[in-house]
Amino acid sequence: MTLQKAMEMGVATPVKLPIAKIVDEAKDIKTFFFTHLLKSEPGQFIMVILPKLGMRPMSISSDNGAEFGTTICGVGPLSNAMMEKKPGDIIGIRGPLGKPFSGRGNHVVLVGGGYGSGPMAFWAERAIARGMDSKKIHYIVGARTKELLLFEERMRRAKVNLHIATNDGSHGYKGFNIDLLRQVIEEAKHSGNPLDMIYTCGPELMEKAVFDVAVETGTDCEISMERYMKCGIGICGSCAVDPDGLLICVDGPCVNKETAAKITEFGAYHRDASGQKVYYKKG
Repeated sequence: MTLQKAMEMGVATPVKLPIAKIVDEAKDIKTFFFTHLLKSEPGQFIMVILPKLGMRPMSISSDNGAEFGTTICGVGPLSNAMMEKKPGDIIGIRGPLGKPFSGRGNHVVLVGGGYGSGPMAFWAERAIARGMDSKKIHYIVGARTKELLLFEERMRRAKVNLHIATNDGSHGYKGFNIDLLRQVIEEAKHSGNPLDMIYTCGPELMEKAVFDVAVETGTDCEISMERYMKCGIGICGSCAVDPDGLLICVDGPCVNKETAAKITEFGAYHRDASGQKVYYKKG
């Protein structure tokens, strides 16, 4: 995407929006709602802008046409500053940006981890609004403990098939959401109505495990990848991935199974603000 193209699409210039409301989701995780016609699709993101702190990409966790929400975890200077904001405070927003999930699939499973569960819940609600049977959607969410689980009640209201995993067994299945994914795939296969698509968003090592299961079981999948970004519109190159320089901000963040297989750094490392490789700690 060129700057001219971004300007034509109306996503190059930020808008100043007051925070309409804030919902505490879990420890250090909040959803910020804005009354604004964003016209986003599940999997897209926005750039959140704060004076003196710059801008950072944030996923869109809901958008009903009248208002949209972004779910943020306080992990850095800008996101921690957002944790201190109140309703009525003005925030700079650019977007929607990036390539969304395709929406393909007639019997799907959504695998979310941490605040990456937001785009998965958004996908479910949007698909149902467009006529998909909620019973054809499986929502798998995992967290270390019950207190860190996101959007359980929201997905109960949506009446999807809900599967919960906690590492410590404080709620739902004791273990990892990958274990539940294998179970859901196997049960669907034996029922005669196999899954035809997996969507995932969350920590990259979790996403890589989901991808590996998709390859192993021959199930199609799409993955929302996260990389350090400065511009969000394909100009700065900060989010380029090895080996071909794919730009996650415009060629992603949502990539299909074939594309993910070609990204050699996927599940191995990412780059920091200086461009240095930062390897993921496994185990």
